[in-house]
Amino acid sequence: MSRRQRTQSANKLIVLNAANENAIDVAFATQRVEALLVGSDPYFLARRTQLLALATRHAVPAIYQSRDMAEAGGLMSYGINNAEAYRQAGIYSGRILKGAKPAELPIIEPTKFELVINMKTAKALGLAVPLTLQASADEVIE
Repeated sequence: MSRRQRTQSANKLIVLNAANENAIDVAFATQRVEALLVGSDPYFLARRTQLLALATRHAVPAIYQSRDMAEAGGLMSYGINNAEAYRQAGIYSGRILKGAKPAELPIIEPTKFELVINMKTAKALGLAVPLTLQASADEVIE
């Protein structure tokens, strides 16, 4: 097998589904992955301690969609700015309380996204985070 073939076969996207805590443990124990993307599902948020511990134990760099995961020890997060989303919800609530019909209000999509990088975790994983990526981050946790 040539080097190119090995590289191509090693770069596979693996989607794992987990219906319970044990399935998450099994996935980490049986799959060797180079990196992990954890979606913004409430199921994963409820199991954030387990996911963070497993990613740390197995030395898997992981990116999350919620900044609190990076603050709790995840490598990085990229997602909507929750404070801005709650502010918009408050504005909409005010409009509705003043008589606006919800069906007539425009749909507002998030426009502000934030990148948070946890350098302590990067160092623990032996990763060098490029300075250009650090410079583009909204927050770098030392």
